[in-house]
Amino acid sequence: MAENTTPKDVAEQTAPANDTTPAPAPERNKNLETDFGTTRIDDVVVSKIAGIAAREVSGVAALGGGGARMMGSIRESFGASEDVRQGVSVEVNNGTASIDIAIIAEYGVAIHELAEAIRRNIMNAVERMTGLSVDRVDVVVHDVKLPREEDESTEATPAVTQGQA
Repeated sequence: MAENTTPKDVAEQTAPANDTTPAPAPERNKNLETDFGTTRIDDVVVSKIAGIAAREVSGVAALGGGGARMMGSIRESFGASEDVRQGVSVEVNNGTASIDIAIIAEYGVAIHELAEAIRRNIMNAVERMTGLSVDRVDVVVHDVKLPREEDESTEATPAVTQGQA
């Protein structure tokens, strides 16, 4: 046993000798940073690409949670086009994108396989179209669309009452 050992002595004994190497610089995305200039891609661009790519996957009924879908319905009722960014959140840093996407799945699909297919499709589309590397795609499933819900929405036509023409 060592007598009169202080925490400082222990730290000096276990620390690597003469470790003065600086931390490595973040790796440069050669697709976006060249010797001739830099390309910056806004989060909105990546959000649109990710939203469209997610909708392409069979088994995705809609994007977004309840509040986002409600606002989308209101927007569409006034004649505005569908917002492809609905349910998509993106953060781009140093040539790398992190994407969060919220979906409504169709009933009957294997949700874990659906999430993986969404990840692959989004990663392929974003990397191919932007040159960004995608480090993660997090998928949140907010709901499952039941087959009956689709039938009810198509049958919701006003009935004509007797005596009115």
